[in-house]
Amino acid sequence: MLDKIFDLPIEQKIGQLFFIGVPDAEINADTKEFLREISPGGVCLFSRNIRDTKQTRRFLEDIRENLSIEPFLSIDQEGGLVDRLRRLLAPMPAPSSLKTSAEARVLAETTAEIIRILGFNMNFAPVVDVITELRGNSYNGLYSRAFGKSQNEVVEFAGEYLDGLQSKDCLGCLKHFPGIGASQVDSHEELPIVYLTREELYETDLLPYRRLFPTDKVHSVMIAHASYPRFDLQETDKNGKLLPSSLSHNIVTKLLREELNFQGLAICDDLEMGAIVKNYGIGEASVMAIAAGVDMLAICANADSVREGYSAVLKAAANGDISEARINESLTRIAHLKSLIQPSLPFNPTRLQFLSDEIVRLHGNLNNI
Repeated sequence: MLDKIFDLPIEQKIGQLFFIGVPDAEINADTKEFLREISPGGVCLFSRNIRDTKQTRRFLEDIRENLSIEPFLSIDQEGGLVDRLRRLLAPMPAPSSLKTSAEARVLAETTAEIIRILGFNMNFAPVVDVITELRGNSYNGLYSRAFGKSQNEVVEFAGEYLDGLQSKDCLGCLKHFPGIGASQVDSHEELPIVYLTREELYETDLLPYRRLFPTDKVHSVMIAHASYPRFDLQETDKNGKLLPSSLSHNIVTKLLREELNFQGLAICDDLEMGAIVKNYGIGEASVMAIAAGVDMLAICANADSVREGYSAVLKAAANGDISEARINESLTRIAHLKSLIQPSLPFNPTRLQFLSDEIVRLHGNLNNI
């Protein structure tokens, strides 16, 4: 896989840096052309792409067949509010409803088997943002998506969840680095400002990363769009505005890579969120994120936005604003993680129904506590 990626022409090397969404629920001529044009390293499906179990499996197989390099095929399947499969299977419980780490593992193992039967190989989970009782009253949209009520419970529950996912050969992804549990707004709408000092970040929001990284089980991290004005590594952009963490060299390279010694894959949260597009163009943000040290750029809604980001990075590489060495760093990490991808499980509607019933039983156990 590593050699094959490095043998690609530059246009396809750049494509490997993109984790994209697609507009349809089947492969048609437009989607084929879109995949050929970008050659993305990853594709994430959303509710708009998912109609039924058989269609989902066929769609993912078709995506794979239209790409020369095995793609990451991901989904946001956290449970609760973020449940892309609720039209296909029983609704999954929210992480916040789980009372023990054993329940977190059951949810993870069940989720992993379901999505691997459907043809996925990755899940953008678990959320490791820390939502204490005090933080639970904010409007950042994270309350039900987080595990436990303290940083130590997040480590225990999310660690077990991640291990459960990956024990079933589904790649996980911790999010949202360096932590947005203390934010007061949803980054889908605008840029959150997190008023925490270095000490507060290290002792609370960064603790899950600091504890889980040394286990060598964390293969990828999603970088948040947020600013931290009381943190000494916070940067400003060329206009003097607080720079989002996803576009910050200090956060992605100095903090994540150098201070915390994480050498796995760094994916930015969707660049089409309000936190980014209200302040930057997609092309500008894409180049800034790669320069900051991000390995893969998530652009998940609009095909024209993907094209804009791709063209901007390709141009930056052509004129030397992004070096070949910088691109190769990310390609090495991408290739390493892709080497861990396992073949999909056989499509089995009977097994999917059994697993759906398992979710119902888990819900029942939670309600009886």
